[in-house]
Amino acid sequence: MRKWPWMVVVLALISSAGAQVSSPSTVQEEKSSYGTWKAADPNERMFFPRDMLWGWAQFDVAPPHNEIDPNLCGGNAGQYGGVNAPCSMFARYMLSGILEVRPFGKGPLRRFMVYGAPTFLFGKTVPKTLYTWSFDPIGIEHSWGAGIYLNKGFEFRVTQHFLFDRLGSRDKYLGLADLGNNGPWGRYMTVGVRKTFGTRRW
Repeated sequence: MRKWPWMVVVLALISSAGAQVSSPSTVQEEKSSYGTWKAADPNERMFFPRDMLWGWAQFDVAPPHNEIDPNLCGGNAGQYGGVNAPCSMFARYMLSGILEVRPFGKGPLRRFMVYGAPTFLFGKTVPKTLYTWSFDPIGIEHSWGAGIYLNKGFEFRVTQHFLFDRLGSRDKYLGLADLGNNGPWGRYMTVGVRKTFGTRRW
């Protein structure tokens, strides 16, 4: 199947965004997904500016009977081995985050960014059968993409989401309850527009 030429759209939007850039004397800052999008500093370097990185990281713990289900094992996994059921990929811990990189410091390309958003899952649980505090690695759900800040809080984004990657001893077929590597969302690619709003007061 022929791939959709999304890079053509990305380049076209860069050009469009560049045409909308006002002079620094009239535009000082606009809202973006990473807080405040500032007009380019004339003294900033073109490549790898000082403010090129933005992101967040988060660690979560799910209490017993509320485990995170990445949809890798059937809910009846306990029927296939009880406490020794091989398909025990219900997560107790989740480490997630996003990193956005804006590699250009000047001109229309300043509005361009690429990003990655991984989620790591850990645990060993079988619903209604086995509850542990194990930190056994389960796998990674991840996506990456590119975006263009347009104007007034609008940002055009292209996102590629990948199949779930299992880690360690879980990277194999785990019996009849094993649902495969599609994970909660499977593989997809989207084209969309993000609108940010509000004022941060911290």
